Amino acid sequence: MSIIEVDALEVLDSRGRPTVKAMLTLASGARGSASVPAGASTGAAEAFELRDGDPRRFRGMGCLKAVGHLRGEFADWALAEAPEDQATLDAGIRELDGTDGFARLGANAALALSLAYARARAGERGIPLWRYISELAGTKPAIPLPMINLFSGGKHAGGQVELQDVQVMPLQAGSTSKVLATVFDVFTAAAELVHRRYGMRMLRADEGGLAPPFSDAAEMLQCAVDAISRSGRQGVALTVDVAASHFWNAGTYQIDGTELDSAGVIDLISGWIDRFPIVSIEDGLAEEDWDGWPQLRTVLNGRAMTLGDDLLCTNVARINRAVAARAADALLLKANQVGTLTDALAAFQAARAAGWRIVVSARSGETEDDWLADLAVGLGADHIKIGSITQSERLAKYNRLVEIEHLWKLPSPLPVVRGDDAGRSGSSWCD
Repeated sequence: MSIIEVDALEVLDSRGRPTVKAMLTLASGARGSASVPAGASTGAAEAFELRDGDPRRFRGMGCLKAVGHLRGEFADWALAEAPEDQATLDAGIRELDGTDGFARLGANAALALSLAYARARAGERGIPLWRYISELAGTKPAIPLPMINLFSGGKHAGGQVELQDVQVMPLQAGSTSKVLATVFDVFTAAAELVHRRYGMRMLRADEGGLAPPFSDAAEMLQCAVDAISRSGRQGVALTVDVAASHFWNAGTYQIDGTELDSAGVIDLISGWIDRFPIVSIEDGLAEEDWDGWPQLRTVLNGRAMTLGDDLLCTNVARINRAVAARAADALLLKANQVGTLTDALAAFQAARAAGWRIVVSARSGETEDDWLADLAVGLGADHIKIGSITQSERLAKYNRLVEIEHLWKLPSPLPVVRGDDAGRSGSSWCD
């Protein structure tokens, strides 16, 4: 069904910074809208996020240029060409931009239009967005198991410790509602510990995690374990976003006041896994440390996921390179890293074809739009990483997961497994 109207707005994300919302109407009368997130911790290979650059307005972070492109070039093209399906629309968006990574018109504008179209087409057919995505991707929908932010440092907080995030993941809760109930207890216990140990009120980072002045990574991880114990909850694991690119320079890493090479960081991470119940390590090494990543995966194999974010940037070429190098075994999928829904699905399929696990992720700058939950469910992703349970832009997506699980009776989250234990599809945790 052809497009008859495209409109756009500049709206604010959860950090109070501008982002883009697109609105689209089909000839059938069906309408769709989508607002897109923005990251703070960004990989060098991410698609280009267009900002105005005017220091007199939002300190240069305005998005009026992206909005103008949606109302102008993108709208003119869409109304003239009348794309009849998602793949044609997304290919046309990319061709119209004419650059690698949407450097001309902006990936934020492109993704907003792509997702608004997806919503409109789903509404036109009277189906939920997750089912529309599932049909596009040829996947079996399922509810992902959340990784929920507890503590933050790095670029998501004040840089008081190099580790960017420590998340908790209830392994055997059985439903999203039970996951959230478990995490509430852990988060509350963590807030009590922070107050007692550091004498401070709850200071929260970009994604809602607590951000006390930890002295080093081990203290951060130990406090997470102590919070789990204090909560009385069982079967709760940790996942860690190291975000190592942000403390790497010219081949060396500066962490916990120490200078390390790749082997030293791998040894440090291995020691954490020996001491703490960690089941996933995200960006344990820098995005261009391609020689180190295969060694990291070898050390983590059977113990924790080797999860790539900045390393991969939801980019098919980088995923294929990592597969060939045996550099990772899981993809952190962020749609705004590539610019269209079709590109995100291609990245998903490349990772799944390699037998990798998939973690669909939000960004530090989010809106109340909940399309991320539908994306994760539609893909049948293993996990979803949204943030903490304390801010509305995060809760919108958790609540959407609860709603989907309740209304459509989809399979509930399954526990994470390691080593030779059976996984979701019968395969091992790591090969």
